[in-house]
Amino acid sequence: MLNKYYSLFRDARFAALPNPGRYGKGPGMNHGEKILIAEDEADVQELVSLHLRNAGFVPVNAEDGPEAIRRAREDCPSLIVLDIMLAGMNGLEVCRLLKADSATCRIPLIMLTAKAEEPDRIIGLELGADDYMTKPFSPRELVLRVKSVLRRAGPVAAQQTPQLKAGVVAIDRERHQVRVRGKQVELTATEFKLLSLLVERRGRVQSRDGLLNEVWGYESAIDTRTVDTHVRRLREKLGPGADCIETIRGFGYRVAEV
Repeated sequence: MLNKYYSLFRDARFAALPNPGRYGKGPGMNHGEKILIAEDEADVQELVSLHLRNAGFVPVNAEDGPEAIRRAREDCPSLIVLDIMLAGMNGLEVCRLLKADSATCRIPLIMLTAKAEEPDRIIGLELGADDYMTKPFSPRELVLRVKSVLRRAGPVAAQQTPQLKAGVVAIDRERHQVRVRGKQVELTATEFKLLSLLVERRGRVQSRDGLLNEVWGYESAIDTRTVDTHVRRLREKLGPGADCIETIRGFGYRVAEV
């Protein structure tokens, strides 16, 4: 069924080929950034590569788990699109290994999965994935999500306060570093942005829908468990600094005013 779905897109690609303007590509965007596509279905890989290339990116392909890890280390892509059902090593294990490696832990990652059940999505997010999409999916939406994740992972605006602090948690935006009691903590780009926003607005409650919009770039409410999963993972990484993030039941989160 999936192959038939993607074949329809593949056969129609020249009749309905998107152009850069439709993706909002403009001066200063993309700059030929490499996107690693770890996908063992040839039709899906071809489809995703086509749309990313047309949007100004440079697709790099991997057909199984071990190759995905090797290409991530050798090519240093700006982002990884990772299918869960990979040959040789499943995508969840690939994600775990990449996030545990100092050379690849900061590379943003979007998971692709044919499994729509919530536990599968939650596991991917808990392992450090920045976003996920379930198959079948719209390739245009994937390109937009790639751009959204890359924007979140981009350099922090100069006008923002470079140093933030909440209890034992210290944030250095210029160096993109977080320390808890002086010890550096490795965070993904999404986790860093989420923590920075909460600390910057300490004392004010941030709703889940608002966080989805400002951190993930989603204009409409989707699965707010995405926020809960990232907050839970963030607390685990902060250790003794985890208590700085308070849960406001039924609404969202807040970092207490110090």
